[in-house]
Amino acid sequence: MRQYYFNAYLTTEQCEAYYRGAVKYVVVTADSGERVQLQFHHLRPFIDSAGLRGRFRLSVSEQGAFQRLEKIN
Repeated sequence: MRQYYFNAYLTTEQCEAYYRGAVKYVVVTADSGERVQLQFHHLRPFIDSAGLRGRFRLSVSEQGAFQRLEKIN
């Protein structure tokens, strides 16, 4: 299993683009400098009225398949 740590900050307006169907994927830059693409729906549980804010840990299999996304602060 591989893990990526990153911060994510999206405004309410940016999150609304997902609900309109305009955005399906998000690309984040992990602390390691690697760019990682994930489906936006994995972030949905962490969106509130202020948008998306926080530090996250993404776990993927050795083949790169999504396993888990956790908010860690």
